[in-house]
Amino acid sequence: MNLDRKYWDSRYAEQNTGWDLGQPSPALCAFMDSITDTHVSVLIPGCGNAHEAAYLHAKGFDQVHLLDISPLPLKQFMQRIPDFPKEHIHCDDFFQHLGSYDFILEQTFFCALDPSLRVPYAQHMKHLLKPGGKLAGLLFATRFDTPGPPFGGDEAEYRNLFAPVFPSVLLEPCTASIPARSGRELWMECQRD
Repeated sequence: MNLDRKYWDSRYAEQNTGWDLGQPSPALCAFMDSITDTHVSVLIPGCGNAHEAAYLHAKGFDQVHLLDISPLPLKQFMQRIPDFPKEHIHCDDFFQHLGSYDFILEQTFFCALDPSLRVPYAQHMKHLLKPGGKLAGLLFATRFDTPGPPFGGDEAEYRNLFAPVFPSVLLEPCTASIPARSGRELWMECQRD
């Protein structure tokens, strides 16, 4: 399976988006609610319908950047949130994206990537973060019976992936999962040196 732009375009065109919560992730909202500086730069890669971006925009965060390989959800987002800064919407391949951010939010992007891309994912996340910046979000703490995406994993696997790249790695059971994912998610925070 080639998980390229054509694949994701077809998923959005067919509205085959079972990963979409239809609302911002409660765990990510709680995390961002703890940040008082609304001028921090935030990247949401693989943002899809970008419910978290709409939430942050409504709270006055003015440096939120969206990134998705498919233009379809980005166009829909612009229709829903017309006053969102157009220059903060990036239709690009994550691994080609350049920028420098205080925070990067992970919400179902990692699990959508072929597992062979996990090491490059961790390395590029570090590259995109400013010194002291943080990658935060949710990872599935389960293995799936069907071929991905989504692709799952477990805490030990993730710790072995992120610990060589980030000096500070927090992985713990998520206590703010939606009911359908309760007990199957880890909360992650990886801080760059």
